[in-house]
Amino acid sequence: MARACAVGIVSALASTALGVEHVYADSPFNFSPFSSSSSSSPPEASPSPSSGTSTAAKEESSPRVFEIIKKQEETRQAELALKKAEYEALRAQHDTERQRVIYEEQKKLAQQQAQTKAQMIRYDDELARKRMQLENEYQKIRNQELVKMQEESSMRLEQIRRKTEEEIQAARRQTEKEKAVIAQETARIKAMAEAEARALEAKLSEEVDRRKLIETAKAEREKWVAAINTTFDHIGGGLRAILTDQNKLIVVVGGVTALAAGIYTTREGSRVVWGYVDRILGQPSLIRESSRGKYPWSGLFSRGMNSLSQKADKGSPGKKGDGFGDVILHPSLHKRIEQLAGATANTKSHQAPFRNMLFYGPPGTGKTMAARELARKSGLDYALMTGGDVAPLGSQAVTKIHQLFDWSKKSRRGLLLFIDEADAFLCERNKTYMSEAQRSALNALLFRTGDQSKDIVLALATNRPGDLDSAVADRIDEVLEFPLPGEDERFKLLKLYLDKYIAKAGERKSSWISSLFRRQPQKIEIKGLSDDVIHEAATKTDGFSGREIAKLMAGVQAAVYGSTDCVLDANLFREVVDYKVAEHQQRKKLAAS
Repeated sequence: MARACAVGIVSALASTALGVEHVYADSPFNFSPFSSSSSSSPPEASPSPSSGTSTAAKEESSPRVFEIIKKQEETRQAELALKKAEYEALRAQHDTERQRVIYEEQKKLAQQQAQTKAQMIRYDDELARKRMQLENEYQKIRNQELVKMQEESSMRLEQIRRKTEEEIQAARRQTEKEKAVIAQETARIKAMAEAEARALEAKLSEEVDRRKLIETAKAEREKWVAAINTTFDHIGGGLRAILTDQNKLIVVVGGVTALAAGIYTTREGSRVVWGYVDRILGQPSLIRESSRGKYPWSGLFSRGMNSLSQKADKGSPGKKGDGFGDVILHPSLHKRIEQLAGATANTKSHQAPFRNMLFYGPPGTGKTMAARELARKSGLDYALMTGGDVAPLGSQAVTKIHQLFDWSKKSRRGLLLFIDEADAFLCERNKTYMSEAQRSALNALLFRTGDQSKDIVLALATNRPGDLDSAVADRIDEVLEFPLPGEDERFKLLKLYLDKYIAKAGERKSSWISSLFRRQPQKIEIKGLSDDVIHEAATKTDGFSGREIAKLMAGVQAAVYGSTDCVLDANLFREVVDYKVAEHQQRKKLAAS
C-alpha cells in the first residue's frame, strides 16, 4: 500500500515537471532571462548594437535548452521505469492471486474427494451393518423357533408325566382313603369300649376321692385353727408382759427406735456412697446404649463370652466373618465401611489417632446399625447417645459432656461414640433460637474434639448435614452417605426379615425349665412364596427405607397371626405389600402438604 502511494506521488511530480518542460520546449527561443517585460517589440533587420547583444544571449541560452530537454528525457525515462516497476508489481500480484485461486481450487477438490470417500465408507459401513442386522434377526428367529419347538416338546413330556403321576396319586389316595375308613371304624369301636371302661372306673373312684377330700379338708381346717389360736395366745401374753413391766417397755421402745434409726442411717449413707461411686465409676446419664457395662466390673463374663464367640465365628469354616448382621447396604457403601473398619483396627494397633466420621441420609437407612457393626468389626467399644438428650439438661449439659468424654477415655480398647440426631445440639451457632446452654454444650464438645484423639472415634448421624455448625464439620474426616436401598437391597432386606419374622418366628433360646411352663407359639407355614413374588414386592416398595421394610414384614407377621390357619401364601403377602405401599404414598402426600 505504501509502495503504491509512493509510486503515485513520484508519477505526479514527474508529470508536473514534464508539463513545465513542454511549455519551455514549445515556447519560442527568444526567451531571455535578462530581458525586461517592456522589450517585446519585434527585432529589426538592420544591424544594430542591440541585435548583437540578442544573438549572444541566444547563443548563451541554447545549452540551457539542451539541458532542459535532457532533464525531460531523464524524467520520461524515470516515469517509464516507475510504470514498468508498477506493471511488474501488478503482474506479480496477479500471479500470486492466480496461484492462490489455483491452491484454493485444489484444496476444495481435495475436500470434495475426501467427503466423497467418507460418504462411500459410511455407505459401505451402513450396508455391512444392515447385512449383519439381517443375519442376526434371521439367526434370532431361528433360535426362537428352536426354543419354541423345545418348549413344546418339554411341555408335552411334562403333561404326559403329570397325567401318569395324577393317575398314580389317585389310586394311592383311593387306597389310603379305604385304609383310613377301616382304621377310623376300628378306632371308634376301641374308643367307645375304652370310654365305657373309664367312665365305670371314674364313677367307682369318684366317691372314694370325695370322702378323702372331705376328711383332708376337715383335718387341715382344725390344724390351722389351732395354730392361729396358739399364735394369738403367745402374742397376747407377750404384749401383756411388756405393758405391765415398765423396764421391758422401755427396752422394747428403745430397741425399735434404735433399729429404725439404724435402718434410716444405713439407707441414706449407702445412697450417698453409691451416688458418689456411680458418679466416679458409673456410666454417664447421656449414654443410651453401650457395649461396656454400667460399671467396670459389670459385664465381664458376658464380654468374655462374646469375644470367645466372635473368635469362634471367625475361625469356623462355615462363616466368612464379613457379614453386617441385619444391615443391608449398597455394595460400594458396604465396601467403604469394611475399609474403615480395617483402617480403624489398624489405627488402634499402631497407636495412631482415630478419624471422626459423619453418617447422613434419610431416616431408617441403617446408620445406627452400621456404626454398631463398624465398632464390632474394628474391635472397639460402642456407646450411643442422642442429641435431643442434651437440651433438657440446661446448665448441666457442659458438665455431662465432660463426664461423657472422661468416661469414654477410660476404655482400654478404644470407644466409638455414636451421636444420633447430632443436629439437635450441634447446629449452627448463629441461629437465634439456640439457647445459651446449648451453645455452651456445643463449645464443650468442640473443645474436647479439637485435637486428634487416640481413644475416641466420634461418629455423628443426621438427616440434615447442612444444619451442622461449620466447626463441627471441620472435625469430620470421613463423610458417608446412606441412601435409600435400591431394588437389590430391598430384595435382600425382604428375604432377611422374612426369615426373621416369618420362618423363625417363635424360636426363643430359653431354658428347658421355662419351656415347660410357657406355651409354645404356633409355627407359621409358608406356601407358594417364591423369589419372583419377593422380587415383585421389592419393585413395588420403591422409596422404602430399611426400617419401613422391617415394619412391612412385621405387618405380614401380624396378618398371618390374624388368619385362622396361620399360613402365609402369595396372595396374603401381596395384599399386605399393596396396603403398605398405599400407606407409604399417603404419608408422602401428607408430608408434602
